[in-house]
Amino acid sequence: MEATVPDERPSAVGPATFREVFAQREFRAIFAASALSWVGDYIAKVAVTLLVYQQTRSVALSAAAFAVSYLPWLVGGPVLAALAERHPYRRVMIICDLVRMLLMAVIAIPNLPVPVLLVLLFTATLANPPSQAAKSALMPLVLTGDRLVLGLSLNSSVGQAAQVLGYLFGAVVAGIDPAVALLINAATFALSALLVRLGVREHPAAMAAAHRSHLLRETGEGFRIVFGTPVLRAIAVLVFSAMLFSIVPEGLAAGWANDNHGDLDATMAQAVIMAANPVGFILGGLLVSRLFGPARRLALMRPLAVLAPVVLVPALFNPPPLVVALLAALCGFAVAGMLPMANGLFVQALPAEFRARAFGVMATGVQVIQGLAVIVTGLLTEWFAIPTVVGAWSAAGVLLMLLAALRWPDRQTVEGTIAAATAANAAVDVPATGAAVRTGRTEAARPGADPVGPSGGDARRRHAVT
Repeated sequence: MEATVPDERPSAVGPATFREVFAQREFRAIFAASALSWVGDYIAKVAVTLLVYQQTRSVALSAAAFAVSYLPWLVGGPVLAALAERHPYRRVMIICDLVRMLLMAVIAIPNLPVPVLLVLLFTATLANPPSQAAKSALMPLVLTGDRLVLGLSLNSSVGQAAQVLGYLFGAVVAGIDPAVALLINAATFALSALLVRLGVREHPAAMAAAHRSHLLRETGEGFRIVFGTPVLRAIAVLVFSAMLFSIVPEGLAAGWANDNHGDLDATMAQAVIMAANPVGFILGGLLVSRLFGPARRLALMRPLAVLAPVVLVPALFNPPPLVVALLAALCGFAVAGMLPMANGLFVQALPAEFRARAFGVMATGVQVIQGLAVIVTGLLTEWFAIPTVVGAWSAAGVLLMLLAALRWPDRQTVEGTIAAATAANAAVDVPATGAAVRTGRTEAARPGADPVGPSGGDARRRHAVT
């Protein structure tokens, strides 16, 4: 299979370069806007958690404030993401940023009752699914071929870096005044909206009004395209399996560090373990995408997927925190090395009209699976030692990944799915103005069409599934 998937790189030799990716004006705007929004989000999480705790002195309520940001994905992520399919992606991103900007500014008002604060926070986070779905669906309109894979890696890596930076900066600022941290978050959304408005051109909505049905029915179509298509289903299983165990060291870090912190104090041991996976993720995403060409990355995708849980199995021997951190970093490296290629293959196999809905399905699945993994392993630690739980859970992950790798679709299935998606995406006309005009059920750029410059729109598009 490895040598037969079409290679859409802009050059015949070597992988895409950072220079090629950042040469695209629209990508630069999306990248900068995403980084600002993510940093602001993590600053806000620290600030809101501290603000609630200062008002109530309740750990449970402060934890609830932290968890509120995940609720939109759990209670309606796919439906909210489906909304992004109905409207131009740039417009969706700008409106979501402005809504979050205003609500975060309101949350910063001193002495708001905690229930009001939590409701406002939940309302603000309702904008996350459609905003992220629109951004992920917009990416394949901006980058093509191997530049898309590298662009997805850069976005994933900056998301991890934003988590570390946002938590550290947020802790410092929120410790002085949580309201200031919330206002900084509001400002990041304002800048993000401005960057998207000035740097991204208007692309037509993927779904014309004439083709809309019921929102729930459209959401169901997103589930059917992901789980009813063998190639997309195989990618979903691979991604969901990776999320099932890679989050566990981070989720159990507090208890692990307190049980065995070695020469470090417990707080430092916890910080080292929690930061290790994002650091490994950043390195893996950037290095694998940059050092290896598309064919080699495709060949490495399944071995890296199996390697990710393998490196966590030595946790059974209860190593010291620095070794635990190294294992978690290696796991993050392997997962990040596998995901961009899975994303790129998803691009080729996904009809363009389903891109935002499929993203909603995948993103919701990732959120739910990560949460369940932490909850289940946390409950298991009531009966077994943490190293035993993590090691045994990871050993089960090895078996799951081997099964997913062995059941990978054959070459003919992959090629047939890509060909069908390409044919569906070609059913449009692109006039000289660059605006896509629907001539069938799907809206996408014609194969070979280049409406935004040397590496513009491409027929094979998808969302980032992570």
